[in-house]
Order: sequence, then structure tokens, then C-alpha cells
Amino acid sequence: MPVEPETKKIGVVLFQLGGPDSLEAVEPFLYNLFCDPDIINFPGAFLARKFIAKQISTRRVITVAEHYREIGGKSPIRDLTMDQAASLETALRKTIDAKVFVAMRYWNPSTRDAIEAMRKEKFDKLVLLPLYPQYSTATTASSFKEWKKQAELMGYTAPPATSISSYQDHPLYIEAIKENLDIAYARFAGIPSDQIDIVFSAHGIPLSLVKGGDPYPGHIRETVDSIVATGQWPSPHQLCFQSKVGPLKWLRPSLTETIADLAQKGRKNLLIVPVAFVTEHIETLHEINIEARAEAEHLGISRYEMMPALNSHPKFIQCLESLVLSNC
Repeated sequence: MPVEPETKKIGVVLFQLGGPDSLEAVEPFLYNLFCDPDIINFPGAFLARKFIAKQISTRRVITVAEHYREIGGKSPIRDLTMDQAASLETALRKTIDAKVFVAMRYWNPSTRDAIEAMRKEKFDKLVLLPLYPQYSTATTASSFKEWKKQAELMGYTAPPATSISSYQDHPLYIEAIKENLDIAYARFAGIPSDQIDIVFSAHGIPLSLVKGGDPYPGHIRETVDSIVATGQWPSPHQLCFQSKVGPLKWLRPSLTETIADLAQKGRKNLLIVPVAFVTEHIETLHEINIEARAEAEHLGISRYEMMPALNSHPKFIQCLESLVLSNC
């Protein structure tokens, strides 16, 4: 159905962290990541940040590249995010004149790429929509800062914009996870529910951010509480964190600590639920599904399952559509 000419034109920017699209891209991707002031931040860090980023990326590239090789030679995050963008645009164009762009924080298409594409068209309103349901300075704020910085550097006079900071308990987001969790839970057919442990695993952040007022841990708990209340599974559940990098103290317990604790208690059936990850990437496909799985099997866990990420789950796309429509 064609859009009426007088309809306002809406530009939507989906923000995501990004990931290397080849093995050769691993080192520069890591360098970009650790050059972010919201990742490497301490008094006087600006003087040494690039040096530190180079040291870390050079030191880690061989191991990290091998991890990417084991999941297909690249991160799937670009392809999956572009699919999400296409699905969202199709949904939005049923009711409004909208175009969706992707801005990756640490790789391509970059924020500059998104702005370059957007400046070729005229929009009446922008909706800035991070693919991080839970707000954190390390993700949401970092992407917004990069947007503002690049827009200023490129001289892009953006139309009025609405920034969506978080949607950690949006009913459609929760329902999408619940449906994926139901499918994964069904793999334990024949096993008593009280013998199945649902382990929600979220990306961790340094405790220094939390002490500075970062709401991320609270948002994650709101998400988990909403999922559990919606799903009503009769199995015990717990929340843990993963992906710690560097010597700083991070949110705990970690995924590996949680698996070890459950194994020590004689628990044998684990369902790992990646929460806050809306697409598959290295943290789900390798850290959870390869590294943590191997550790669980080594510790005597007999059944280990992982819930897939949402990717372009219809209800998650409906969630994004709802957020855009209510903010344009």
C-alpha cells in the first residue's frame, strides 16, 4: 500500500556494537573497542588510551581470531542486524514513511556510514533506537555520544530526534524471549522440572560503572523478573554475568562460577539463556555454546542447552516497531 505523499518521513537509526566481518578485521575491531573512553577510562586515560588499545588488541588477536574461526570466520552480528533493520522497515512502512539505518559502534557500517547515507535524504524526524534493551554507559551512552560526535564532525544538521534509552521490560520484548525459552525448555522433556536450572547470562560491566550510577544491573534484573513472571516455569533460575575483560572487578557471579557452583551441588541439567543479547555473536556462539559448554561437560553436567538469541523474532521486531511508532 503506497504511503501518502504528505506523510512525514521518519529516519530510524539502529545502534549496535558490531563485530569483525572477517578474520583480518579482528585486530582493528578490538582496537576500536578498547579506544572507546567508555571502555578504557581512568584518570589520565586519554593520554595512554590508544597505546593501551594497541597493546590489548595485539595481545588478544590470535586467541580471539581463533574463536571467530570456530564460529565461521566472522561475527554474524552485521548480517543479523541488517536483517532486523530490513524487517523493521518493512513493518513500519505499512503505516508510516520510514527508512531504517544501522550504526555499528566499533565496526561497519559505522556511525559515519549511517550519517553519510542519511544526509542524502530529507527526514522530518529521527528515532535513535539502540539494540541494547538495558541501558549502560558502556553501550547505549557510548553509541549516543558517537552519534553526536560524528554528526558534529560531518556537519550533519539532524532533524528533531527522539532517543530511546531502554526498553528492558517492554511486553513484546519479554514475550519474544519467553517464546524462545519455551522452545529450549522443551528439549528437557522427560526431566523433572525441579532438576532443570534456568541460568540467565548477561554481559557484565565493571563495578566502577555500577558505583558511578550505571542502571544496567537493575535493568537486567527487571528483564529477568519479567521473563520469569511471564513464563511461569516451575524450575529454579538464577542470574549471572559473562565476558569479563581486564583486571578490574566486574559484576558477579560469573557464568563459569555459576556453572561450577551448580555442578558442585550435583545439578545436571542447565538451560543457559543469553539475556540482553538480541543477536547471536561471539559471546553466545563461542563463549556460551563452546567454552562454557565444554567446562560444564568437564564438571559433569549431563544436559546443557542454550536458548538462541532473538535475532529477527517477529515479536521482537514488533517491539522495535512499537517503540518507533510511539516516539515519532
